[in-house]
Amino acid sequence: MNRALRILQINTSDTGGGAAKVALSLHQAYREMGHTSWLAVGYQWGQTPHAITIPDATPSNAWTKAWHAVGEAVSRLGGGQQRAAGIGQRLRRFAEPRHFLDWWRGIEDFNAPGTWHVLELPPEPPDLLHCHRLHSFPFDLRALPHLSERIPTVVTLHDAWMLSGHCGQSFDCERWKTGCGLCPDLSIHPPIRRDATAFNWLRKQEIYARSRLYVATPSHWLMRRVEQSMLAPAVLEARVIPNGVDRSIFRPGSREEARDRLGLPRDARVLLFAATPLRSNVSKDFETVRAAASRVADRLEDEQVILVALGESAPPERSGRCLVRFVPFEPNPREVATFYQAADVYVHASLAETFGLAIAEAMACGIPVVATSVGAIPEVVDHGQTGLLVPPKDPASMADAIERLLTDEALHRRCATRAAEKASERYDLRQQAKAYLDWYREILDR
Repeated sequence: MNRALRILQINTSDTGGGAAKVALSLHQAYREMGHTSWLAVGYQWGQTPHAITIPDATPSNAWTKAWHAVGEAVSRLGGGQQRAAGIGQRLRRFAEPRHFLDWWRGIEDFNAPGTWHVLELPPEPPDLLHCHRLHSFPFDLRALPHLSERIPTVVTLHDAWMLSGHCGQSFDCERWKTGCGLCPDLSIHPPIRRDATAFNWLRKQEIYARSRLYVATPSHWLMRRVEQSMLAPAVLEARVIPNGVDRSIFRPGSREEARDRLGLPRDARVLLFAATPLRSNVSKDFETVRAAASRVADRLEDEQVILVALGESAPPERSGRCLVRFVPFEPNPREVATFYQAADVYVHASLAETFGLAIAEAMACGIPVVATSVGAIPEVVDHGQTGLLVPPKDPASMADAIERLLTDEALHRRCATRAAEKASERYDLRQQAKAYLDWYREILDR
């Protein structure tokens, strides 16, 4: 089957975190490669061509209209920030009793009638449905059996939410394997008010038992979790397809020119950390990055050390001798690439990671990486070749690794070169798009 395909993707939003980047990049790549692509989202923050907003429940009276309007306004004020979208969603719960009651009881909110008609949203019928991040917006997971019966349905996992009773990252907890309940941390995103994790887990298990899905993950680490989870019986076929980055944008560039554009000193030592959200995202562990940068600045007494924290607006601050410069979330990938090109080292302190898209972006720009050896990160970062791996929550080890890359010019040069090479070999957007398109055709041929 060589004809052009009609592809409908679903995601929380068209811009924002890693899942949004992946879905939007694939959407754009498909259209550039001659296919018809639509991106259906819960929240449309940008001016994305051929994006469709999935309709929520229709407000029927003044009370529901008012709360829906307030919630939508708060979400939009956040400009795609996860925290603002979450606050907006909570406000909308007050519009309808069933949303509020589920939230009060700790039950994940699947009340989204628009989900059942998502295949009718595009102007022509799609050949295939590709789902990405399905939580934190109005999506009814109970529609999966219905959708997967009507049309071949691919699901790409970007976190572990579909495998658990509420959390996107389970960290050291393994209760997701056996049914959740007695949850050790209800605050992990997406948070719930009370421990209904056992009910949530069983409800997902029942949904998957009636679904027939093609499941993709960006890493072997996450795929192994899928194989041990209640999602496994629903999987018709599974593939590991690494995330890709647009290498026409994320590529090595002049460090001096990038720093001039961003107003950074040419002779400073610049460390970059990126996350959305930044300080409130427990799994990204900004505090370890800040502590490590402070140690490095104290050791390099004759040099200026700047930590650029990309993803949140805040006044500059000092951490010891280190200047911490906060930069608001940047939706323009070309501007994001400039930050990578300006950096000496990209620092990534995640406590859990299913891939690490920012790491791949940094590597594509030829920037060595210091990252925690957790989750799928060792699949992306080759220790001693594209960067250095360190234990999680260990500022001393992270500082040692950063200092080593900053002071050993031969190591820095070798890691920078190999990082760009590996990104070209494994994390190219067109390679990712082609892998999915080839798979789509195999599925449709069958």
